[in-house]
Amino acid sequence: MPIGTDVERAAQLLAGGEVVAFPTETVYGLGADATKDAAVAKIFAIKGRPRAHPLIVHVAPEARLDDWAIDIPAPARALAAAAWPGPLTLILRAGPRVSRVTTGGGDTVGLRVPSNPTAIALLRRFGGGVAAPSANRFGAVSPTTALHVLADLGDAIGYILDGGPCAVGVESTIVDYSRGAPVLLRPGGMPREAIEAITGPLAAADAAAPAAPGTLASHYAPRAQVIAVAPDEVPAAVAAARTSAQRVAVLAPGSAFAAWGELGARAHPLPDDTAGMARELYAALRDLDALEVDVVIAALPPAVGLGEAVGDRLLRAAGPRKEPP
Repeated sequence: MPIGTDVERAAQLLAGGEVVAFPTETVYGLGADATKDAAVAKIFAIKGRPRAHPLIVHVAPEARLDDWAIDIPAPARALAAAAWPGPLTLILRAGPRVSRVTTGGGDTVGLRVPSNPTAIALLRRFGGGVAAPSANRFGAVSPTTALHVLADLGDAIGYILDGGPCAVGVESTIVDYSRGAPVLLRPGGMPREAIEAITGPLAAADAAAPAAPGTLASHYAPRAQVIAVAPDEVPAAVAAARTSAQRVAVLAPGSAFAAWGELGARAHPLPDDTAGMARELYAALRDLDALEVDVVIAALPPAVGLGEAVGDRLLRAAGPRKEPP
């Protein structure tokens, strides 16, 4: 089984142009040397990811932004200093060191410093930038344990560096600073409120925003159909789903179920706090797939704190799919 805790082995594989899976505080990543076209291309092939979708470059805490990006605004440097290590990705103008396979052919790059100790140890031992999306098939539920990676990718990768369960559980927040003012491209593990306390208000993404990971209408999706609704709409959504599906489940904070009474559906409670929801969300979706549930009725949390990221992931999981689940 290609799972272990050998940081040295993982670093040597990266240095040799191979792909490894590794933990971060958000989700497990599928990593390769961000400067090598051929190495990064393996990520796209393993995931089945379109080549135009850029990857995030992970660097150690000691790394210099200027080694990876150019024309960096002073406010972006201030945000990086305040938020890193942590679940925040900054979109900046890419420097010449970054493979254009990593950037999806674009002129911007996503950079972040993860806070997971195993990730930091790997990045320090490797000594460079590691391009990494989530370590799963493109568009599917992200992995938050090494066993999730193994289940998705099996022997397609040489090594899975095990750092235990991910502490945050949803991907990093992405803020674009490539055009001067800060723009929120994807809510994630660093809440909007914490970022805006440093930057001031974040603008919404517009048509000219650079491409960013995890922003397709359909993403983070299990095999089961997901229907995301407000909490007061859950009973009606369950009743409607039961007319055409045999196995229906409800994914919601544990405290919500008492108000609904008997729904006639499998209950899958999440923690009541938004940090707990984020941490457990992907594992819950995977568990429901393992139970061969047909439809998941998911209650959307208030878009406050990490609730904004949880709601974003549920809505994308419920998005229209080009192929049937």
